[in-house]
Amino acid sequence: MAATNAILSPGAIPEAPAVKAPEAFQENLNIHLICPECREAPPNLTEDFAAGDTICASCGLVLGSRIVDTRSEWRTFANDDQGNDDPSRVGEAANPLLNGEQLETSISFKTGGAAARDLTRAQNKTINDKGQKSLMGAYKQIGAVCDAHHIQPAVCNTAKLNFKMVDDGKILKGKSNEAVIASCIFLACRQHGVPRSFREVHEMCNVSKKEIGRTFKMIEKFIAKKASETNGLPTGKIISIRSTYLASKNIESNSRTGQSLNDEIGDEEGSGRAPQMSNRFCSKLGLSYPCPMVAEELAERVSHQGLLVGRSPLSVAAACIYMAAHLMGHPKSPKEVGAMCGVSDGTIRTSYKHLYEARDELVLKEWITLRNGDMRRLPTA
Repeated sequence: MAATNAILSPGAIPEAPAVKAPEAFQENLNIHLICPECREAPPNLTEDFAAGDTICASCGLVLGSRIVDTRSEWRTFANDDQGNDDPSRVGEAANPLLNGEQLETSISFKTGGAAARDLTRAQNKTINDKGQKSLMGAYKQIGAVCDAHHIQPAVCNTAKLNFKMVDDGKILKGKSNEAVIASCIFLACRQHGVPRSFREVHEMCNVSKKEIGRTFKMIEKFIAKKASETNGLPTGKIISIRSTYLASKNIESNSRTGQSLNDEIGDEEGSGRAPQMSNRFCSKLGLSYPCPMVAEELAERVSHQGLLVGRSPLSVAAACIYMAAHLMGHPKSPKEVGAMCGVSDGTIRTSYKHLYEARDELVLKEWITLRNGDMRRLPTA
């Protein structure tokens, strides 16, 4: 009262009375729901979410109705024809290979009759996303090529990411989709350590090697620019296409950085990819252990020593397979190896001549002692 009856000096403004904030709602934990018939403590209550009732499990008395189900709503309409056993409440995850939020609704006419079919056609006419349709068509073609040639799903997904990044960059306008797809598959195989040659990609996609090379060069420049912008790398230093795309989407990647373009993507004129190719060709030739391992190690030693500089990886791999097969006692003729690797037998003999001259430096002692190799089995050049 003293504060309200206080005499104010001239010009003073009276203070407004403090307004007490309303208290937030708090549940009274001292109040418990018990059955008035049983009066058990603690109560034996059951919630029947199907009927929305709270029931005493001892005597069956209904204590409450229309309760709210707070559990997860495991309910979709994806598998109505399979007994509705799909435990998903949010549907499929967003596909990073597609654009947009992907929250649109699709009308199906499988069980709706003529009216549902008409609604589906009307919806298809209103949706005019040509970019999305072209992406889906390209992904379908990439998947078909990879499945037909037994390429791993991881490589297939990376090829799709490559195509997505190139499509977002709009750098290949006017180029055919087949050439872009062939280049993306070519790069994806290199990125996963299972390289294919231009000749193999040409046979898979029916695109000329010249066109693949041109498209590849355009993608090469785009990757270098993209990597320098997103990763802070100097011009001419890049990482793989997949890693560049993931970095642009703020996704962590374990890719190798700071490598030159020829080291990461590979060049048909270099021999850096011969070890991976030799392992795959040994499998196709039916060469058992330890021939594939010896051929791969031999190709690595040849690359490090620079014995066949300037020759294609196919020639290097074929010569190493030919030498390793004879060294391990599973000889193959140059014609057999050449038919599998796509190299003429004369090229294999010429490359093998250089390997035979440096056989003392190339052949490891453990190949002789631990893997039953014999230098005397090597044919003279």
